[in-house]
Amino acid sequence: MAKQVFDEIAKLITESRNPASMDIDNRSIPEILQIINSEDKKIPFAIEKEIPYIVKAVEIVVQAFEQGGCLIYIGAGTSGRLGVLDASECPPTYGTPPELVQGVIAGGYEALVKAQEGSEDREEDAPRDLMQRNLTSKDVVCGIAASRRTPYVMAGVEYARSIGAKTIYVTCTPRKEMNIEVDVAICPVVGPEIVMGSTRMKSGTAQKLVLNMITTTTMIRLGKVYENMMVDLQMNSQKLEERSKRTVMIITGVNYDEAEKMMKQANGHVKTAVVMIKAGVNRLVAEEALRKADGFVRQAIEIAKDKG
Repeated sequence: MAKQVFDEIAKLITESRNPASMDIDNRSIPEILQIINSEDKKIPFAIEKEIPYIVKAVEIVVQAFEQGGCLIYIGAGTSGRLGVLDASECPPTYGTPPELVQGVIAGGYEALVKAQEGSEDREEDAPRDLMQRNLTSKDVVCGIAASRRTPYVMAGVEYARSIGAKTIYVTCTPRKEMNIEVDVAICPVVGPEIVMGSTRMKSGTAQKLVLNMITTTTMIRLGKVYENMMVDLQMNSQKLEERSKRTVMIITGVNYDEAEKMMKQANGHVKTAVVMIKAGVNRLVAEEALRKADGFVRQAIEIAKDKG
């Protein structure tokens, strides 16, 4: 078994040596940084090639959300932490419930702050961890594994498919090597790492960018953004409260005091305040317009204007 794993790893592009950094241990600090920066510049181009597949992933997630499902990331090590990070940032940014986007990491909470490398091999843990999240056929499971072959992640995706859930896989190995059955595979190939096998670097950056694209585009398609501004953010800190007022000011052109007043009348809801001001209506009309528009501010403004 050990030799089999050795042979698998030896063939991975994420575990190969990078010709650009063969003598990096003998370089000056500026030279080391220049090499890292030059390699990092390759990441967006690798992702660009995968946009057609990211489109399919977003379509799957949007459909799942519209049907009452959720998105669950599953990963180990750096990949798992990136999934948890992306999931944890959705509620404050877009006002979503915590269960809508979730992150599951091999080894559980402790693995977020302290490496537990052996946990990635415990494939029997993945179905249990997903069952604890009450996974159903309505949901989407997105496996994240730079090397593709992480046993924990593969087992989680396999379990998700077995109960009828849609599956996505984000990996930094070539598509031709993708031997895991999923609905959509996203495979940005960023090449060998500067330090051999250190996939927290280019691979981690690529995965982070892909996850950003999936959830951000999904939230835009669900009406969580007006123009290019967050309008469903939760006012659970002073910074977010002031950002909400500033958002209303920028969109509508009112001053600070007026924005504060309208936010109070809107019960702290940015979308409602925007519709109230732009359409010249009261809170009840604005809320009704938003319901009819499924939360999309542009359409709600037009509906509210007709009512007004």
